[in-house]
Amino acid sequence: MFTSDCLPIACFSVHAPADPGLMPRVLQQFAKRGLTPSRWHSSVGGRGDLAIDVEMAGLDAEAAERLAAGLRQIAHVELVVTCEKHPELST
Repeated sequence: MFTSDCLPIACFSVHAPADPGLMPRVLQQFAKRGLTPSRWHSSVGGRGDLAIDVEMAGLDAEAAERLAAGLRQIAHVELVVTCEKHPELST
């Protein structure tokens, strides 16, 4: 069981060919739901591939799956991987 101080974190990893317009389209999926990601990291690999890793605290599993489905609909996105982290409770 989780307290309000220890909410699960939904993680999204988006992979696509590097494109300057892709990052705002990914962020738009969060913004249109009124969400501000807890953490964002993006990098371009040597082969011109873009990886975007986003974390969103407090998002339930159903909402995370809807968000992942929206990310998968973005043009040129090749792969969206999701997972959930559970912060350990402090004692």
